[in-house]
Amino acid sequence: MKKLWILAASLLLAAPIVNAQSTTSTATASAAPVSASHRKAAEELLVVTGSEKNTTSMMNQMLEAQIAQRPEMKAVEPEMRAFITKYMGWPAIKEDITSLYTKEFTEKELKELTKFYQTPTGRKTIEKMPQLMMAGVEIGQKRVQEHLPELQQVIGDKMKAQQPATQPPTSQPPAKPE
Repeated sequence: MKKLWILAASLLLAAPIVNAQSTTSTATASAAPVSASHRKAAEELLVVTGSEKNTTSMMNQMLEAQIAQRPEMKAVEPEMRAFITKYMGWPAIKEDITSLYTKEFTEKELKELTKFYQTPTGRKTIEKMPQLMMAGVEIGQKRVQEHLPELQQVIGDKMKAQQPATQPPTSQPPAKPE
């Protein structure tokens, strides 16, 4: 289950297609008011990139992948799907994603990105991005799995080194003769 949420978070953050390197977090970014035209530019980009469709597709793919890896979870698939849809579905995140884009990109940049995604190369990027993102996650998971014993060894060694040394029993003063 933990893998599902890690995968969900990583995929969802990449769902809107645009690969932006953030220098500020949403929580700490300035709360400068956003113009209606700036907001509209972000919304248009999200429509052109098919963010709603991609978000739904990626949620379905990650859920299917999780069930394929752990077939026993098939019994709770409806509950998992309902939960993910409720909190990570497009209606639940649209406003936050739109705000994120207005904080990270100027209105002009958003319009340029929209123009790019309307070109044949941009459309191909939109089409291929979900598969590329999923393949990238799978590559990362495979690499971690291949080298997991190394990580476990390093962590084990570090934890052993941090344990307090066993101290000899404290000597007590000899009992007074009666």
